[in-house]
Amino acid sequence: MNLLRMNEVAEILGVSRDRAYALVRKGILPAVYLGRQIRIEPEQLSNWISKGGKANE
Repeated sequence: MNLLRMNEVAEILGVSRDRAYALVRKGILPAVYLGRQIRIEPEQLSNWISKGGKANE
């Protein structure tokens, strides 16, 4: 499985990298933590987008 880096996520979402990190910190965007690195599973990102970008519940 290839995990997306935050710069890739930001590009997909059309936001800045800082905004993508802020979405993760707020618990809005689902993330995988690899030590200090943050990655996003492509399938989870796709599901999140299809749900209208709502926070995980």
